[in-house]
Amino acid sequence: MGSQLKQRIEDATKNAMRARERQQLGALRLINAALKQVEVDERKVLGDTDVLSVLNRMLKQRRDSFEQYEAAGREDLAAQERFEIDLIESFMPAQMSEADIANAVKEAVEVTAAETMGDMGKVMAHLKDELTGKADMGLVSRQVKTQLNRA
Repeated sequence: MGSQLKQRIEDATKNAMRARERQQLGALRLINAALKQVEVDERKVLGDTDVLSVLNRMLKQRRDSFEQYEAAGREDLAAQERFEIDLIESFMPAQMSEADIANAVKEAVEVTAAETMGDMGKVMAHLKDELTGKADMGLVSRQVKTQLNRA
């Protein structure tokens, strides 16, 4: 069974091709290439969680590049990265609020009986499936550290 998310991306690619939207088409082709690369490397058909994982990785790369381009005063390149970030985000599920993330982290700390920073991996593993694609995992990580430092 394939991914509905992947199908949405492929449909958007076809629509951009028909509408001759070059910038959008280029960005969508980058996404499709990244997905195809993972399929080939891992020899499997991607599910929605796999696609979300690839999209999250792409978002992180683009956010890093965006910050670097802005710092260097390269507005043209920063604008392209911002466009790609917005496009990738359009395929992501709604993001959780910080309060919702804090509640999920608190619950995960209790469920895993985590007490020290040494238990962080256990907590993050518990949260990964639940929050991937729905929350910035960097923010989740910071909140886990905060919770475990209080304990």
